[in-house]
Order: sequence, then C-alpha cells, then structure tokens
Amino acid sequence: MRTELKNEEKILIIIRQHWIKLVLPFFIWLLAAVLLIWLAKTTGFVITLVAAIYPIYEYLNWKNNLWCVTSLRVVDESGFFSRYSKESPLEKINNVEYDQSIWGRIFGFGSVDIQTAAELGETTYEMIHHPKLLKDTITHAQEEYKKMQISKQATQLAEAIAKSTASTRPSQQMIADELQKLFNLYQQGAITQEEYHVQKNKLMSQ
Repeated sequence: MRTELKNEEKILIIIRQHWIKLVLPFFIWLLAAVLLIWLAKTTGFVITLVAAIYPIYEYLNWKNNLWCVTSLRVVDESGFFSRYSKESPLEKINNVEYDQSIWGRIFGFGSVDIQTAAELGETTYEMIHHPKLLKDTITHAQEEYKKMQISKQATQLAEAIAKSTASTRPSQQMIADELQKLFNLYQQGAITQEEYHVQKNKLMSQ
C-alpha cells in the first residue's frame, strides 16, 4: 500500500479484486500467441513477445488495485502508471453491504457497497475477492474504533476531574474512580451503551 499510516494506525486487511479478473486477458494473449507462432513462426514469436505487454499491464493494474482496512479508515487505491486514492474514515461509514451471485459464491467473488456520510456518497466495489471478509472486517473495525473513542473520552474525563481535585476533595476523587469502574463494566459487556451514558451523567451531576 502506498498510503502512509498515521500514528498508532494498524492495517487489518488488504483485499484485491478476484484473480478471475486476469483470466480473460491472459487467455486472449495465449490464444493469439498460439495462432501467431503457428501461422507466422518467427515473426509470430516476435509479435507474441510484444503482445505480452497486455497481460503484464493488466496484472500490474490488478496488483495495485486494492482496498485496505485499517484501525482508522478504509483506503481505496488503484493504478500503476496513473495513481488514484480515496479514503473513508470509519466514523463516516454508515452501512456496509455485500452481494454474491451463484458464480460468485462458487468462485469466491462479489461486490461490496459502502455507504458513507452525505458529502462522500455511496461506492460499490465490483469483483472483490472474499467480499464477506471485507464487509465483516470493516464492521469489526468500526466497533473497535467506537470502543477506543469511548475509552479515550473516559480517560480524559477522569484525568480532568483528577487534576481539578489537586486541592482534593474526596468526593470528586470518588467520582473519577466510579467513572473508571463504570467504563470497565461497559467494556466487559455488563451494561449497555445507553446505561453507561445514563449512569455517567448521574455521576457528573453530583
């Protein structure tokens, strides 16, 4: 991947289009090669070598056409000679869907549709290898990203309260401790996100 990672950003998966995308150009080249060598012999061999540029070009395009899911975003890159890159932050992605035909289920390819915030619109990626894996990875990355954001907010909140109590009132320190305990319960799945916010607001209003 050509896109540089940000601080603490991790690559979760890199997926390309299915290898079946390369079958047609290589088959056409192979068929032309057989006919040219058989009919034109030496001249046909030279033409075949020159024509090999076509499947090589298609392979390079396939190799550089990828989708990378990181802990922060989805990166869409393509092009070998020309370059194209698009990024969709995880918090901007509203919905992810995948679709497979019968042939797609047999050979393992399909399309993935990513719906993002209004200003970014909707994007459909065709002939994706393992479309369900791409969709599930994005969904899981979004869940982990939300947990990470909530964790940061809780930590910052606790630190702010702790700093404001340098003089130190025991009640405020207790609130900071309770907030941390509350967040731990939320992370463990003992309480829902809604319950977490309700209890947090109660603690903050004390």
